[in-house]
Amino acid sequence: MAIVVIGGHSRNIGKTSVVASLIARLPQLHWTAFKITQYGHGFCTANGEPCDCQTDDHTLAVSEERSRTSGTDTARFLASGAERSIWVRTRIGMLAEAMPRIRKELAAAENSVVESNSILQFLKPDLYLTVLDAGTADFKDSARLFLDRADAVLIRSANQSLVPRWNSMSLKLIEGKPQFVIAPPDYMTDDIVKLIEQCCMVKNAG
Repeated sequence: MAIVVIGGHSRNIGKTSVVASLIARLPQLHWTAFKITQYGHGFCTANGEPCDCQTDDHTLAVSEERSRTSGTDTARFLASGAERSIWVRTRIGMLAEAMPRIRKELAAAENSVVESNSILQFLKPDLYLTVLDAGTADFKDSARLFLDRADAVLIRSANQSLVPRWNSMSLKLIEGKPQFVIAPPDYMTDDIVKLIEQCCMVKNAG
């Protein structure tokens, strides 16, 4: 069983599209896909809607997507060919509570792809790819914390060079790491597919 983690430094930079594309390009790996979302106060983990509840009953929710057409990110994973698609929601800082369920699902999967940065606090994947968008200034703390652990960098840019808008990050953390330029609509390249396929083959052969 191989575990691939797709992270990134901000929202809306193509992480979900990367996951959906790698599932579609490598259907023979029989993916179980995970989407991990952490909410701050004021939002319910059950559905992501605004919520005033602050009870222990609303700190964690895990559900399996059954529809390919619901419009959610997890539905996109199913539509791309994932065998299973699981959405994990927790309050910020409480992902540890979901880890027993996540580990159980990972153990049952043939190969897994996880959209998250924070999951790296609790497991070491076989491959961690991080998406960076030079035009987006926001940089999540979780992405900053694990940037040096990336096995490769996926640069959302029309240019080959990374000229970021953020000022607080040192690009020395990704020096020497393989870098791939990605672009809409599929945010995927043959070289990335080859990297993922080789990683999974080596892991599963062992």
